[in-house]
Amino acid sequence: MIVLIAPENDIPNEIVIIHQLFEAGLEVYHLRKPSKNKTEYVAYINKIKPEYHNRIVIHHYHELVNSYGLRGIHFQEQKRIDALENGKGYFNNLQMLGKTMSSSFHDPKTLEECSFEFDYHLLSPVFTSISKKGYEGKGFKVSEIDKFIIGLGGITPETTEKALQLGYNGIGVLGGIWNAKNPIKAFTTLQKTLKELKKRPY
Repeated sequence: MIVLIAPENDIPNEIVIIHQLFEAGLEVYHLRKPSKNKTEYVAYINKIKPEYHNRIVIHHYHELVNSYGLRGIHFQEQKRIDALENGKGYFNNLQMLGKTMSSSFHDPKTLEECSFEFDYHLLSPVFTSISKKGYEGKGFKVSEIDKFIIGLGGITPETTEKALQLGYNGIGVLGGIWNAKNPIKAFTTLQKTLKELKKRPY
């Protein structure tokens, strides 16, 4: 499983590239645009072909899951704490049937002890980040944690094997795709690498 995180700030031809990535087999696209308001989020989603909406996981404005056939919703760490651990009835107005829920974590122990059952968990930084300067990798080993965990941070074709050896069920990528000269080629290379490595026992 490959999870692609959206670039924080819009880049040239972004929507065109996203469509090409979907066509190349991208199945999970995390829409994370912290600076966009709800109207801008709606405008962004409307630019993406409806047949690909079921591959989009939204980080902000979770209520948009009711208006579009999105894949699911994602909780960043503080949002998870506020909405799930300290709040009640968060899902009362969300149509979540058949949708996924995921969350970000930055500590394996916190992830392991989280009582809420997410479909998958993003843990970072596994390796030194490509997109965030000074975000040093921690090399978290998760093979003893009985949850579906996606490794994020510094993921490239070269680090993917190490991620699987550490126990990750899949990989999350941001800079490894968006910082590449050819994002489509970077994705297909990563896709091929993961597919081949998944054939090996870890």
